[in-house]
Amino acid sequence: MTSISFADLVTLLERIFVAHGCSAPVAAILAANCAGAERDAAHSHGLFRIEGYLSTLASGWVDGSAVPVLEDARTSFLRVDAANGFAQPALALAAPLAMARARETGACVVAIRRSHHFAALWPDVEPFAEQGLVALAMVNSMAVVVPAGARQPVYGTNPLAFAAPREGGIVVFDQAVSTMAHGDVQIAAREGRSLPPRTGVDANGAPTDDPRAVLDGGALLAFGGHKGASIALMIEIMAAALTGGAFSHEVDWSAHPGAQTPCTGETIILIDPSRGGCGSGFAARVDQMLAALLNAGQTRLPGDRRFAARVNAMTKGIPISTTQLNRLQAWAKGPTQSPLRTYL
Repeated sequence: MTSISFADLVTLLERIFVAHGCSAPVAAILAANCAGAERDAAHSHGLFRIEGYLSTLASGWVDGSAVPVLEDARTSFLRVDAANGFAQPALALAAPLAMARARETGACVVAIRRSHHFAALWPDVEPFAEQGLVALAMVNSMAVVVPAGARQPVYGTNPLAFAAPREGGIVVFDQAVSTMAHGDVQIAAREGRSLPPRTGVDANGAPTDDPRAVLDGGALLAFGGHKGASIALMIEIMAAALTGGAFSHEVDWSAHPGAQTPCTGETIILIDPSRGGCGSGFAARVDQMLAALLNAGQTRLPGDRRFAARVNAMTKGIPISTTQLNRLQAWAKGPTQSPLRTYL
């Protein structure tokens, strides 16, 4: 085991993405996103994802050089066509105007379609909260979650991320509507670990704790049964129907073997909290709520574990195995003929 600085990891990942077909601007955004997740010990969305990105780029399913288009910027509802590229560059295009509109009018909606999102969702909202805005983001994905009482998957894991300013920082959470993130199921399969009870079903709809049975024709369950499934439905409507993107069950990459990134949609809602009833005292009120949680016995707040890992990594470096570092360095030299693995 060794370590690598955050800056050096970003540089290495940029080289990898460029070598595998991304434009320099897209590579820079994806590299910062993946390196940030690894820095924060969010391993299911960090270096674990690189192989899936490269496999998808090689399949031709995603355009790594796509230039997003801001189609409608007349009001506080911004519509962006990601042009079959990644969602993060589309959001980066809209973000400055979205923040300006939120401050001018009190709120702004960003609706992105034809976008591939394969990463953690908290990086999409954290920067807005750091600028004093409340931010909510939602993304649908490929159909891997079975609705309550149904027989086959219809929903994606459909993550929802929220961030708000607090005194001296932000509070943020990022969670899927499924009982477990799909990436964590893949990691369990790779490591040969069983899943917790009531996580998923196999191809026949029977409960299973075998991650490979979930991945090979099975499905995840929504957390909280029909309650989590209702949130999944809301995100399908908000991230796909509202944006003009594909529903999770409409994602069809069968013509692109190796594709792993879902091409769907994303919606981001920004709110200027100074327009609310607390005015400039919003951050202090958020802190009062967080203090109540700690006083009640809650041992850590949403985001605390990631923030602690971030501080540690920025001081001591990001832990990485020599084998993994060698693989990254090999990928930075360009595509090879060796097939990529299904379970990373």
